Parts: sequence; C-alpha cells; structure tokens
Amino acid sequence: MIELEGVPELIDPVMVAAFEGWNDAGDAASTAVAHLDREWKGEVFAALDAEDYYDFQVNRPTVFLDNGVRKITWPTTRLSVVRVGGDKPRDLVLVRGIEPSMRWRSFCNELLAFAHELGVEMVVILGALLGDTPHTRPVPVSGVTSDPDLARTMDLEETRYEGPTGIVGILQEACTHAGVPAVSLWAAVPHYVSQPPNPKATLALLNRLEDLIGLRIPLGELPEDARAWQLGVDQLAAEDSEVAEYVQTLEEARDTAELPEASGEAIAREFERYLRRREPGAGPGPGPGVATEGGDSPFLRDPGSGRTRPPKPEQPGPEAVPGTESVPGATGENPPGEAPESGSPETEGPDGEGPENGGTPDGDSGK
Repeated sequence: MIELEGVPELIDPVMVAAFEGWNDAGDAASTAVAHLDREWKGEVFAALDAEDYYDFQVNRPTVFLDNGVRKITWPTTRLSVVRVGGDKPRDLVLVRGIEPSMRWRSFCNELLAFAHELGVEMVVILGALLGDTPHTRPVPVSGVTSDPDLARTMDLEETRYEGPTGIVGILQEACTHAGVPAVSLWAAVPHYVSQPPNPKATLALLNRLEDLIGLRIPLGELPEDARAWQLGVDQLAAEDSEVAEYVQTLEEARDTAELPEASGEAIAREFERYLRRREPGAGPGPGPGVATEGGDSPFLRDPGSGRTRPPKPEQPGPEAVPGTESVPGATGENPPGEAPESGSPETEGPDGEGPENGGTPDGDSGK
C-alpha cells in the first residue's frame, strides 16, 4: 500500500510524464515537464527507489558538495504535484525521470499505483523523436492512444505501431490494460540539429498539451528561446550551401504534404490559442500562425573539415509523424539490434508506442 499522507485531495488530476533517454529527442519532452514543474512550483512527494530500476553503470550517480559536505544524487523518477488555479482549478501530477534500465513492468505498476491512489483521471505521456522535418516549419506533434473511444472523442490517432518500443509505449499499454485513459504526445525534432536543448519542440508539446487538457500554460521565456533557437539554426544553415539546400528540400516536401491539411479547423485552433493568450494577465504571446521557437543547437560537424552538414538519416521506421520520416536514435547509442537508445525515440508510428526513437509519435519513444 502506498502512503500519501503529505498529498492533499486532488481536483480532477491528470498525470503528465516524460522520461529522459530513448524517447526524448533534443530533451524536448523532459524539458516540457520540467517547465511545468518550475512554472507552477511543483512539490515532490515521492521518488522511486533507484536500486530497483537503474543500472548505475548506464545512468551513473553524481557527486556534489553541499556546504562542504559531499552528497550523491541517484538517477531516479520523481513525482510532484501542482495546483493550477483559475475559474476551474485542477491538479497535475508530474512524473519526470530517466527511462529505467530494468523491471519495466514493476516500474509501470508502481506509477499506476500512485495514479490510482491519487484518483488520476488521465495519463498524458510526452515524447520526442528524430524526423525528416525542417526546423523552419512548425513542429509536428501527434497525439496517439490505444483507446478507440478516446481516439474518437479527443480527435487522436489510434495507435497501429508494431516494433521495438520504449518506456513511453510500455507505460501507455499498462495504463490501457489497467483501464486508465492514456494519451501520448510526440514532437518531431529535425534529425540534422538533434542536440539539446530544442525549445521549439518543447513549446510545441506544451501547446498541444494545453489544448488537450484545457489549461492555459504559462510559457515564460520559451517563445523567445524558440525564436532565438531558430535564428541560430538559420545562421548555421546559411554558412553551408549543402545544408541550406537540404533544408529547402525538406521544406518543399513538408509544404506539399501539409497543403491539404491547412483546414479551417487547424486555423481556428491556432486562433483560439492566440485569443487565450490575449486574455487579461496572459502576457504577450505570439499571434496565430507565428512559429515560436528558441535555443542554439549546433549542426553535427564533420570532424575532418569542421564544416557543418546534416547527417545522413538512418532508415526510417515503420511509421512516421505526419509530414516527416522518423530517424531512429536521438542521442544515444543503439541497443543491440534496435534503434538508438537515449536522446530520442525510435521509429514508431503515431501510436500508443512512440516512434521508438526515431519513428513516429506512438505511445513510446517514438510513442
């Protein structure tokens, strides 16, 4: 039995989770949850036992000095709670950690036990994958679920992905089998500029989350960071004609694929978000159709010449985010026989399994 004596009774709680590693290209997903925790001053009420789930030779503990006393921080997953005020207050349970090295079923069961005790109504898992998407266009974000009814009522994609998966996909399926509504949101990160941070992708995930749960999320400096990030990548691309040509090719492919999708519904959704941010106290925000991004991630460099150029994308996974071909592996090495591990999800399709680092936004790293 889980004791939660320090946690008050929650109001319409939603659990929002993200995990560093395979399902977190550009650290976009974990940064999004960290942003929510920081903006709403989350209070940590639980942490999973690191001994149970992590290989410390893979995710090493760190040593630091606290007033001259040496202390150790162990890799783990922490849960915090935030209360969002307003006319209709509600609570969020934030789960932020590292993809576990072992015992994934026990890991998911422990998180679901917390969800049950707290009365969580829905679980939203954030992920990010590498894809053939240009940095100059809005970040594609796909919402997927394994629940046909939820897919229909919330205008989400029903997962159809088959293949290797990460903790995002496993947790989504665990929620489904436990009868807990679960959704995965996947952001596609340009594979040629995959180094973290990627504030543009983080911002896109938060905007999609805002639409999904009906809460206005304070964005702080994210819009400005996103713009700075895009300007920085623009400058790097301008320095190399091959990179510039490659980006132009991606832009043309993306524009052609999305032309039919420039529907009245999509325009209305952007305009509604714009109006929400124009409400009193919302502070300045981007107008409809404005791509907000930020940061300054460098391109991958050719060690021989020192020039920046896009890496050759790996074979895309079985499914890809609409308008993109996911590239496996976001920031880590590939586990034997699989797509890359940490840094980004695979190639899954927009299913309940995220594009396992480089695939489509599924329920896993790539869903």
